[in-house]
Amino acid sequence: MGPVSAIVLFAVIWFMILFIVLPLRLTTQGDEGKIVPGTHASAPSDPQLGRKAKIVTIWAALVWAVVAGVIWSGAITVRDFDWFNRMSTPEVSR
Repeated sequence: MGPVSAIVLFAVIWFMILFIVLPLRLTTQGDEGKIVPGTHASAPSDPQLGRKAKIVTIWAALVWAVVAGVIWSGAITVRDFDWFNRMSTPEVSR
């Protein structure tokens, strides 16, 4: 895995974890009873994006380290996922 692949892998993992963390401990404007005119009641009242970005970055770094370690060690390779092409398929007779 090259440096660009490592950065792309980190970005993918970061965004996947972000989408998991975003709804956690979410309080909506409807829950608090303070709806700002022009917004939905389901809009977050205090999204705490900075705090969640720090949490996501820490978890993404840990997950990335595990995944990158497995890739660099060679324990799992692309050939391990190529099982579908290795299956024998019957030839179609015409």
